[in-house]
Amino acid sequence: DESLVYDLDSPELNLGDTCERGSQLRPHIVWFGEPVSNIEKAAGIVRQADIFAIIGTSLVVYPAAGLVSFLKPEVPIFVINPDTQHPEIGEQVTFIETGAGEGVRILTEKIRLYAK
Repeated sequence: DESLVYDLDSPELNLGDTCERGSQLRPHIVWFGEPVSNIEKAAGIVRQADIFAIIGTSLVVYPAAGLVSFLKPEVPIFVINPDTQHPEIGEQVTFIETGAGEGVRILTEKIRLYAK
């Protein structure tokens, strides 16, 4: 039940921590095989993008990885991920093969150049 979201008093969630209906509490994340809420809304936002940055994924987990298919063909894509194996997602992709912290710094410079 998406309406049952709780703030926790501690940083841990333990077996036996239950909601008001008696079900086990779990992190507010999507597990493999579960539907992603708001994926349609995300696709609509992606359709409007001028630049698209993907940080910290190898683009193999769907449906989120499929969001790139909603981009306009001319939109540049920047992928920040230290993994050197990449799926084929188009010629407009620039891979920044490093961690997120360093990668965002590099991306910022590339966007400045792109904007000129």
